[in-house]
Amino acid sequence: MSFLLSILRLPKVTRNIISVQYATQFKSSLDFKDFIIDKKKIKGTRQKIEIPVEEDVNKLLNYVCGLNIYKDGEDIKLKPDSEYPEWLWNIRIEKLQLSDLNPNTKQYWRFVRKQALKRKNEMQKFKKF
Repeated sequence: MSFLLSILRLPKVTRNIISVQYATQFKSSLDFKDFIIDKKKIKGTRQKIEIPVEEDVNKLLNYVCGLNIYKDGEDIKLKPDSEYPEWLWNIRIEKLQLSDLNPNTKQYWRFVRKQALKRKNEMQKFKKF
């Protein structure tokens, strides 16, 4: 049986492992010097984007500056407070505190776990290896 494998140039099977009976050598026409890249070529030139800051006080009080996404459009004019929904003025803008939550809710325990993970990650920064 082994003489058939050598004639057919099939790999020998030994204990469910196929042994490869040939090896090839990689020949490259390129020199190693071709792979060295000049640092100046890698470092591209980045252009700093200048975003204009609105300094006109009247425009800041009457328009939503920077919300216009069109080239030819104008900024949106602010409406009186009475035209906006009531829930808009009740939105929480300060960070959520543990004392604000009820300990019998999932939100409380998720908050506790999240704070513990943040603290653990901060402590990992100072851990000596």
